[in-house]
Amino acid sequence: MKRLWTPAWIVRHVAMVVLVVGFLGLGWWQLSRAAGGNPISWGYAVEWPVFAGFVVFVWWREVRQELRGPEAPGPVAETTESSTAAEPTRLAVRRPVRISRTAATGPDGDDPELTAYNRYLRWLTDNPGARPGDYPG
Repeated sequence: MKRLWTPAWIVRHVAMVVLVVGFLGLGWWQLSRAAGGNPISWGYAVEWPVFAGFVVFVWWREVRQELRGPEAPGPVAETTESSTAAEPTRLAVRRPVRISRTAATGPDGDDPELTAYNRYLRWLTDNPGARPGDYPG
């Protein structure tokens, strides 16, 4: 229980209480306006308590998660027959592989405007710091 009384958690508890009381107060205010003849306030009179309920839901979920403690370790790979280690090895997290892209080659001789545009784009790719106005072609 000591984990829920750190300075960060005290701020969360206070924020939850202030938000719930504020939202319920706004709901009561909208309810009194709706009873006074403002039909749009009926929607707000329902909406503010829903917001208060959502704040309580998020707070309760965070409290439960904190009390459970850190998550369990990741999955463990089974040892294979060729492995000589007595302990199973952990699965490694693989990083995404960056693949360098190559320009697609196609028939450029059919359309002279397309050929010129592709030459311009190739020049821009080869000169990354250049501005489009610096193109010599």
